[in-house]
Amino acid sequence: MKNALKILAAVFVLAGTQSALAAPLEFTANLSGPNESPANASPGIGLADVFYDPNFHTLQVHVSFSGLLGTTTASHIHCCTAAPFVSTSGIATVTPNFTGFPLGVTSGTYDSPVFDLTTMAGFNGAFITANGGTPASAEAALLAGLMGNKSYLNIHSTVVPGGEIRGFLVFVPEPVTLSLFGAGLVGAAAMRRRKKKIA
Repeated sequence: MKNALKILAAVFVLAGTQSALAAPLEFTANLSGPNESPANASPGIGLADVFYDPNFHTLQVHVSFSGLLGTTTASHIHCCTAAPFVSTSGIATVTPNFTGFPLGVTSGTYDSPVFDLTTMAGFNGAFITANGGTPASAEAALLAGLMGNKSYLNIHSTVVPGGEIRGFLVFVPEPVTLSLFGAGLVGAAAMRRRKKKIA
């Protein structure tokens, strides 16, 4: 029975993974000064949501932030650090900042255009060069960094030019994935109870 439960759980995890890859993937980050490297004492905070669509090979970015010590000078996604959640890396997305990101402010919100990752314009040229030389190879590297917790969104300012607030992007499981997995566990438990009653 234990093997049957393991197989059933694996089937639901696989089904959930395939479902997640068929839909846009969401990554989120809490931005702060202590999350920078080196850490700083900025009172600034922010929240970032990044959506990657594996079907259309696009990226969209939503950011809200407030309380910065300086005014914004740039913002982008960096990838990929050598280890999850630590250190720094080069800029992966368009430079010097996301298209239309609010500059010269201490607080604001940002909803990006759709970035096309099938073109050179979707990335920092240096990131493409360092990761296989094509937009496709750069996209694969960025996705690996996102899934591996090795990518972070950074907001730079006049007071902290190297980055006043940042946060590592973390995958948000799709609700459908979680519900499928939950249904699998409930079904497995029901099968187990039924077998006990029969015995």
